[in-house]
Amino acid sequence: MEEIESRERIGKIVSVVGILANMVLSAFKIIVGSLFGFISVLADGLNNLSDCGSSVISFVSFKISSKPADEEHPYGHERVEYICSLVVSFIILLIAFELFKESIAKIVAPEPLDFSVIVLVALGFSIIVKCGMFVYYRAMAKKINSDILNATAVDSLSDCISTSIVLVSIVVGYLAGLNIDGYAGILVALFIAVAGIRILKEMISKLIGQVPDREIFDSVKARVLKHKEVLGIHDLNIYSYGPNKYFASIHIETDAKMDTLVAHELIDDIEREFATETNIVLTGHHDPIVIDDEEVTIMKEKVKVIVANINDKFSMHDFRMVKGPNKTNVIFDVAIPFDDSIKEDEIVKTLQSEISKVDKKYHAVVVIEKQMYI
Repeated sequence: MEEIESRERIGKIVSVVGILANMVLSAFKIIVGSLFGFISVLADGLNNLSDCGSSVISFVSFKISSKPADEEHPYGHERVEYICSLVVSFIILLIAFELFKESIAKIVAPEPLDFSVIVLVALGFSIIVKCGMFVYYRAMAKKINSDILNATAVDSLSDCISTSIVLVSIVVGYLAGLNIDGYAGILVALFIAVAGIRILKEMISKLIGQVPDREIFDSVKARVLKHKEVLGIHDLNIYSYGPNKYFASIHIETDAKMDTLVAHELIDDIEREFATETNIVLTGHHDPIVIDDEEVTIMKEKVKVIVANINDKFSMHDFRMVKGPNKTNVIFDVAIPFDDSIKEDEIVKTLQSEISKVDKKYHAVVVIEKQMYI
């Protein structure tokens, strides 16, 4: 709870800083751009005004996303941050579209420009402030793992580049005696649009259900395997319900001879450890495995080799053998990457063929499953 409150507090402070800074920059550039007739400067000012709105949305996002789970939202409200980031991206794209139209109009019907040092001062000041805001946003986004602050940092960097383009275009236009203000406005609009599309794409991916980082998977595996009673793990699935909220399920292998109550207590201890020491709600499934049957042990190792020979990225788990009067079912699961090109039925046929070569009485019963990380 303390971590959530700290995250909300930092997020709100950063958002307020963004609101104040963008209000100053926006007012400065809109006034200067209007007085001296530079559409590119006016466009840059309007972009800062949209950034101010984005910071307001960011402020609201941190307030709502920090709310605890309730009856209607049992997994919490942290995904609100993704939705607010989407809103920010739409605002950025709308501003880019309007600036593009205004810049085209400026090219078609150019107006005389009144060059002034004040214009250069306004743009130079804006570049310095926006670069500082980029560094600040990026550092805070990393500190509290915030997508919306990271999106705002990307937008600030885009602003630095677009404002630099405007500055260069004004200086070059003045020295060369050319009016390229409208063309500079188009470039600014394109840079803004690219930033908006990048944020939009990232947030849509996360709302659909983007795979968490590999580091999170590795940390879960390491934490579970540190318990000496755990012989192996598989079927680890992790689902993100916000920047700092994860739910996970995992199959935990132990000796089949372990007492059921002892095994249950072990799983409970592991789940409780994750609940109290991490931001992951873990559910463990107990998988007892036979380790003292010589035939099963030998065959299991042979099947591992057969699976690896098909593709060394494949992994095998849930191995067991059911002996009958005429045949022995060799039952196991094979985990394969999502991007593997081999058809699943071909994998099954190959496994059945290779296992029958070991002994004709062996019949492979295979389940193919795709996993994020193996």
